[in-house]
Amino acid sequence: MTVLNMLDNTQEFPDVETALEEPDGLLAVGGRLSPKRLENAYRRGIFPWYNENEPILWWSPNPRLILKPKNLIISRSLRKLIRKEKFQMSFDMAFEDVMDACSGYRAGTKGTWITQEMKTAYLKFHRLGFAHSVECWYQRELVGGLYGIAIGRVFYGESMFYKYSNASKVAFVRLVEMLLSWGYVLIDCQMQTQHLMNFGAENIPRNEFVQLLAQNCDLAPLAPAWKPFDLVE
Repeated sequence: MTVLNMLDNTQEFPDVETALEEPDGLLAVGGRLSPKRLENAYRRGIFPWYNENEPILWWSPNPRLILKPKNLIISRSLRKLIRKEKFQMSFDMAFEDVMDACSGYRAGTKGTWITQEMKTAYLKFHRLGFAHSVECWYQRELVGGLYGIAIGRVFYGESMFYKYSNASKVAFVRLVEMLLSWGYVLIDCQMQTQHLMNFGAENIPRNEFVQLLAQNCDLAPLAPAWKPFDLVE
């Protein structure tokens, strides 16, 4: 019989090697989405993912999909679109709006995990400087973007959305380019998707992923990062 790890009121997590193989990576249940709990989770390669009216479920899949910013692949068609400068970009100017849009975009699908509880917790995490957003605008309307967590030189992608074709792809490329300039070495993509594989993401063993986190989460970026800026015209 499978027995899940039940979290207590401390901020500690069980060893990720105790996660289930089926469903892949399910590690623990319970706890709260406090800032300290979330920081501890991401530092150890763990993230929350659950549906409305369910207890909090914590995951650490094996293998883990990652993207090293230096290995970003941009298709010819996307490069052409970016050169047209059709969209305007910003960072951390509309975090709550981006999270709401990601929630709405995924409503009725596997992504309904962005619950009100999650929104409240990650907005607090944003105010503490851990959670960040990338916004893509067209004619002053928010048409795409993504949000995630930044700790040390690691960025943990959470969700993205688009209302205009390719807007989320442009936002992602802009993010990766900036992460590279800031000295980031790793983007956690969590679970495998062909969309991210097309950008150069690769699967690595979980123990290798955890080692990379240990090496990079305590390193400061090489340049000032995550300063909000107005729309780039």
